[in-house]
Amino acid sequence: MSIQPVELSKAYRLLQVGPTTMISSKYNGIEDVMAAAWVGIGGPGKVIAYIGKQAYTRQLIEKSGYFVVHIPVADQMETVLYVGEHSLATMPDKNKHIPFFYQEGFDLPMVKGCAGYLICKVIPHPENEKELDLFLGETVAAWSDTRVFRDGHWHFDEAPEGLRTVHYVAGGQFYRIGKGTKFDHGPGKD
Repeated sequence: MSIQPVELSKAYRLLQVGPTTMISSKYNGIEDVMAAAWVGIGGPGKVIAYIGKQAYTRQLIEKSGYFVVHIPVADQMETVLYVGEHSLATMPDKNKHIPFFYQEGFDLPMVKGCAGYLICKVIPHPENEKELDLFLGETVAAWSDTRVFRDGHWHFDEAPEGLRTVHYVAGGQFYRIGKGTKFDHGPGKD
C-alpha cells in the first residue's frame, strides 16, 4: 500500500460518501483510537465530529488540539469493531496490537491500511463541545490510498472488495459501498 497527499481543496471528498470512521489523537506520549459513526463535512476544509464524553480519545483531543479522521475499509472491520468496543481507560493495553504509523511532520497516530486520513486542528467552540459533544476541525493535511482515492475522486469500481469503505446504518448493520452509477441529467431535464 502507498498513501499519497491529497490536495486540501479536495480532501472533503474523502468524507463525502459518509463512511464509518475512526478517530485518533495523542497527548503527552499517550495515543488512542476510537470508532466514530457521526463524522462529516463541516464546511469548506472543515470536519465535524461527535465525540462523547466517555471516549478516552476525547481527552487527548481536548489536550492536544488535534485529531485524525481515518476512513477504514472492509478488510479493517475487525479493528474498527475492536476499537469501538474497548476503551483505553479500562483496557491499558488496548492499542498493543493496533498497527499505528506516523506521517512525517505530524506526531499523531494513524492506523495502517485505511483508504484515507485527514489531520484536523480543533477549531475551539467550547459550548458546542461541552453541551453537544461536537468538535469542529480544520483539515491541515490529508492522504489517501491511491488504489481507492486519487486525483480527488473515489475509484471504488476498480478497487478490490476489501478496499471498499463501510457504512454503518444501525443495530450493528454495516454496508460495504457498491458500484458507482452515473446519471445523464438532473431534475427538470428531459
